[in-house]
Amino acid sequence: MSNQSSPTYRWYVVGILTLSYLVSFLDRQILALMVGPIKADLQLSDTEISLIMGVAFSLFYAFMGIPLGWLADRTNRRNIIIVGIIFWSLMTAACGLASKFIHLFLARIGVGAGEASLTPSAISIISDYFSRQDRGRAIATYNMGVSLGTGIAMVLGGVVISFVVDSPYVELPIIGTLSTWQYIFFFVSIPGLLIAIVIFFTISEPIRTETLTTHETQFSIVFVFKYMQKNFDVYFPIYIALSLSTLVGYAYFSWIPTVFVRIYGWDIPEIGYAFGLIVLIAGPSGVIICGSLVDLLYKNGKYDASVRITLAGSAITLPSAVGLPLAPNAEWALIIVGAAMFGGAMTSAAGVVAIVTVTPNQMRGQATAIYLFCISFLGLSIGATSVALITDYIFYDEKMLSWSLSIVCSSSSVCSVLLFWASLRPFYSATQNIEAKSSEP
Repeated sequence: MSNQSSPTYRWYVVGILTLSYLVSFLDRQILALMVGPIKADLQLSDTEISLIMGVAFSLFYAFMGIPLGWLADRTNRRNIIIVGIIFWSLMTAACGLASKFIHLFLARIGVGAGEASLTPSAISIISDYFSRQDRGRAIATYNMGVSLGTGIAMVLGGVVISFVVDSPYVELPIIGTLSTWQYIFFFVSIPGLLIAIVIFFTISEPIRTETLTTHETQFSIVFVFKYMQKNFDVYFPIYIALSLSTLVGYAYFSWIPTVFVRIYGWDIPEIGYAFGLIVLIAGPSGVIICGSLVDLLYKNGKYDASVRITLAGSAITLPSAVGLPLAPNAEWALIIVGAAMFGGAMTSAAGVVAIVTVTPNQMRGQATAIYLFCISFLGLSIGATSVALITDYIFYDEKMLSWSLSIVCSSSSVCSVLLFWASLRPFYSATQNIEAKSSEP
């Protein structure tokens, strides 16, 4: 076993967990590229497909996260991750067997339930391998899995679809004849199973650090809620603001490929390559800049560094959301999307750092799970569906999709900017108190 205190091993752990997060987003976001074929095969409306993309996934992703976070604060976090990866990979393959709306809806629920296991345990593990002064880059790197997974889903999906474009059906041993979109679900389920094996043999459970000094070593969810209630002005605005930022991200992830198909006449492989490359460039760039800035500012006494960066990211996203339907052509629309992806990546990565920074070790799994509950309930479930509802029942016109997207994302971005701004002062005070206590003899 490698020396767990060595920088090489610690960053190896971050790398494998980031790869796991990447695969989770590959499995959940590949569906966005196949809206057209799935709608045609299963005879679905925009609203129905949005329920599969959003509500079905977020339903158990939100509610399973809290008990799994409770487990992460008490048991072996590595094992929780392994079981979760195996389960969501099998459920992704099950999506490929769907022949009706309800089949795909239930399989997506399974994907969400499995993926809920990853982030609470992963963030808790990473926080034990890195100090507060160096944690920004590590957690931001993990959050790079969002953009890497989504980008690869778009590019890979585009490649597979273009490869089989002349053959709408694929023959698999035992399973039989499948539509192209069903085959893709089977294809993307394989990497997760391989990663689970790697984690089992190469990653160890770290020693817990930065625990809250009390007669209790493990805290119930009731205790965690009471702790957050005492720090309401810190947690509430950050959780809600991050949820609104997530709403923007998932609305973009879910509908941008369809915007380019409907409005600019692009085919699926074409927008898959373009959108995928933009996400692969803009997302990691935002994450890297975020992590470096958070660590630099924190070391220079700016204890609210992570919240400052979330505010900056949301401020970048806002004009991009407003300008999307005003783009004169597809090229300008892609530039606008790239800016939104850059700002969203900064906000998401810095937001998780903020939560970990003000939360004692014994609560981090549950605090992260509550964060996932909030972003799932408000962001994942509402993001895609709110856009579809405006398109279907207000505009009554599929060609107005970009305006629906802009209305939802711009209003959400305004609210997130105001909430992050409101949390700056209380967050600084809370973190300053933590630093003062940690420096006491």
